[in-house]
Amino acid sequence: MLLDQVNKELELTERHLMVLKKVIEKGPIGILRLAEETEMPTHKVRYSLRILEQEHLIKPSVHGAMAGDMVEDFLSEFEQKTNGILEKTTRIREIRESIEL
Repeated sequence: MLLDQVNKELELTERHLMVLKKVIEKGPIGILRLAEETEMPTHKVRYSLRILEQEHLIKPSVHGAMAGDMVEDFLSEFEQKTNGILEKTTRIREIRESIEL
């Protein structure tokens, strides 16, 4: 379906944000504890950690994941970026509403 990929990406983003939140709150924190805290399988936590590290939102340490150098920038831009997504969603809905069958 046309919107399935968008939905998958939103679910993935939600998962990454849940992991990031726990790292910020409880870091340094290891994969097993993150999996327990988020109630996610370890392989999903590991993938989220990899993505978050690539974005410099977390950094590894001997004791587990810690908040990275870009967290403050990411959080300060978060509302602006999500507002942009909401605006696009509104436009998509308006297009749908204009389609008559």
